[in-house]
Amino acid sequence: MKYPDPVAMPDQSSPPIAIAKLEIQNISKVYLGTGGKLSVLENIQFQVYPRELVCLVGSSGCGKSTLLNIIAGLIAPSAGQVLVDGQSVTGRPGSDRGMVFQGYTLYPWLTVAQNIAFGLQLQKLPKAEQRDRVHYFLDVVGLVPFADAFPKQLSGGMKQRVAIARALANEPAVLLMDEPFGALDAQTKEQMQQFLLNLWEQTHVTILMITHDVEEAIYLSQRIYVMSSRPGRMHSEIPIPLPDHRELDIKLSPEFVAIKRQVIHALRGDAIAV
Repeated sequence: MKYPDPVAMPDQSSPPIAIAKLEIQNISKVYLGTGGKLSVLENIQFQVYPRELVCLVGSSGCGKSTLLNIIAGLIAPSAGQVLVDGQSVTGRPGSDRGMVFQGYTLYPWLTVAQNIAFGLQLQKLPKAEQRDRVHYFLDVVGLVPFADAFPKQLSGGMKQRVAIARALANEPAVLLMDEPFGALDAQTKEQMQQFLLNLWEQTHVTILMITHDVEEAIYLSQRIYVMSSRPGRMHSEIPIPLPDHRELDIKLSPEFVAIKRQVIHALRGDAIAV
């Protein structure tokens, strides 16, 4: 197992290497109905580089979730392709793409440890390796004392930690997250944002996350992609020049507020498209 050593983590402030971990090439999606064609996405293209945490934002109805579902393999595109490590991918999420939804999607009849082990059992990994991975990710998400608990015994934030651990246990090349904290109260949401940043620093996983929360996107990511709607297009790319290690108080800084203003202008269509 390729469990990382957090101490050995390279300096993420250096520019990403040229080869994208995830590349979206000219993705379009058109639905056909009795009323004619409905174009949901048009010529979407962007990249996510190794060890990046990138957020995708846009107004409701711009096609963010449709795009993520295409990347995950849950919906087929009308045109274009998705590449992971330079290879075209099709089909549902697997070892290359893990998925975390807004709903916790845990199996209520399984314990926390059993939920995390579910994908490993499908892969038919040796029992000893399954136990090692489950224990490792229970420790990473801080849920070792709850290994034998059932989902109904957990808080919302804890359930989402289990869902993230389950996705990470399969060691995906890219972790896809669709509004993972959208159902949480404000305080738990901020705790989970801090948790996700710490997790990202520990595991080095490449993350593409969809959110409608501008502050959340700025706080978490190295870059933000802004989508326009009807049909969904890539409007602009906004770098986030903040330190990789961030505390919640950074949301009050002038630098953070300036970036927030830039993102809001882009969402309104004021920024120059790229």
